[in-house]
Amino acid sequence: MSSVEEHPEPPVDPYRPGRWIALAVLVLAVLLVAVDATVLGLATPFLSEDLEPTGTQLLWIGDVYSFVIAGLLVSMGSLGDRIGRKKLLLCGATAFGAVSVLNAYAHTPEMMIVARALLGVAGATLMPSTLALIRNLFHDPRERSLAIGIWGAMASAGAAVGPVVGGFLLEHFWWGSVFLINLPVMAVLVVVGIKMIPESKNPAPGPWDLPSVGLSLVGMIGVVYAIKEMAAHGVGRTPALVGVAGLLALIWFVRRQFRLPAPLLDMRLFHHRGFSGAVLADLLTILGLSGIVFFLSQFLQLVQGRGPLEAGLAELPAAIGAVTAGLLAGTVARRFTVRTVVAGGLGAIGLALAAVAAVHRDTAYPLIGALLLIVGVGAGFAFTVTSDVILSSVPKEHAGSASAVSETAYELGAALGIALLGSIVTGAYKSFQAPPGTPPAVSDAAHESLGGAVESSHLLPPHEATEMVTAAQDAFVDGLHLASVVGAVVLVATAVAAWFLLRGQELEEGIVHD
Repeated sequence: MSSVEEHPEPPVDPYRPGRWIALAVLVLAVLLVAVDATVLGLATPFLSEDLEPTGTQLLWIGDVYSFVIAGLLVSMGSLGDRIGRKKLLLCGATAFGAVSVLNAYAHTPEMMIVARALLGVAGATLMPSTLALIRNLFHDPRERSLAIGIWGAMASAGAAVGPVVGGFLLEHFWWGSVFLINLPVMAVLVVVGIKMIPESKNPAPGPWDLPSVGLSLVGMIGVVYAIKEMAAHGVGRTPALVGVAGLLALIWFVRRQFRLPAPLLDMRLFHHRGFSGAVLADLLTILGLSGIVFFLSQFLQLVQGRGPLEAGLAELPAAIGAVTAGLLAGTVARRFTVRTVVAGGLGAIGLALAAVAAVHRDTAYPLIGALLLIVGVGAGFAFTVTSDVILSSVPKEHAGSASAVSETAYELGAALGIALLGSIVTGAYKSFQAPPGTPPAVSDAAHESLGGAVESSHLLPPHEATEMVTAAQDAFVDGLHLASVVGAVVLVATAVAAWFLLRGQELEEGIVHD
């Protein structure tokens, strides 16, 4: 029996009434998860002053959210395929709102770490569910391309709007307000979603394999933790052991999936060249892009002296470019070809990153804004089309798992990018020389980070403080130049790989599943 014969409803009603309202509700969830991933960075100084966490606790507060999301995405995508994506989305949205209150009113570092971890669990239910529901809401390929474009645009907008929203709230309210903004949005999602979002799931899913869930969680958290720790503190025994354990767990996970009659993740999805190519393109693109964007934010604040809100606004051209390109991506990919749009978008990002090597402390904003706009346009085209390819390459019964693979590639690419490119920036940064006679404690604090250099400079006489901060800023910019060149090489290589891997791939076509 074909999937069409098993599911007669979509052909009968391919243009489901209310599908665009349902989409509006789904992208609210995407917007919030993206905002929540970026907004905490601005709140960290205020949170640190109030809760007084240790350095290790502060790292866990910042990282545990992304660790848990990365570890649970595949499991939650598969769970949605089994119990129903609408059910999982609404349960996750309710939990996200409730746990946001716990985050806002956490009064100890330990409570905050637990609250952030629980928020990651809820966030992991939202992202794959939203993209999978789009696959089942929109049966017309052109409409689905536009819907995916809107979905991707909101994810991009959320990442860029996060610092702006956070900056505004922190200037007018206390740090817990950055979490409480989740409540009204999640309330709208649940109330409207109950009525407007149709349920969809795999009609013959098989059992949810708990050992696979555990292996996926341990494997992803272990690998991501090891990458981040080694980037921040160098290769050490503990992160190396954790990383090896994570890799072994992932290898065991993959081997187990091949043996299970109803796997948590059907590894045969990767046999399709378009699916594998799109996932690989996403991972490497985020790897090359995320580190640069992360450090460019620091450049705007700590080198060019912009406030958090002004820096957030300065990064908006990237979101504007991504939103515009995302909405046009499906039309452009059909007029030309999938590989032309993806490879062209990635190549444009690569050239923009290469141009970052020409940026210095006195570079006027129009050039920086133009580079961010090009990056946004390239990412909007590439990510929207690859998401469309990933969804259209699999049966709709496996839409949740496919969406989760796409999101996992994004999370892993972000961790790798910040870690690998971050180590380049950090290596170059630590080489700067503090003024002669600088106390060792001040010098050590300055070499930890550019923010540490600015803060510790207040303990020095004005002339020496200016000299040290200038040297630190110059070293940071040198590191940014090196990292941007490496990122550009990664993006151009990914563009070439996408050109070959996506050969013959068309958005209108999918695999015929019997």
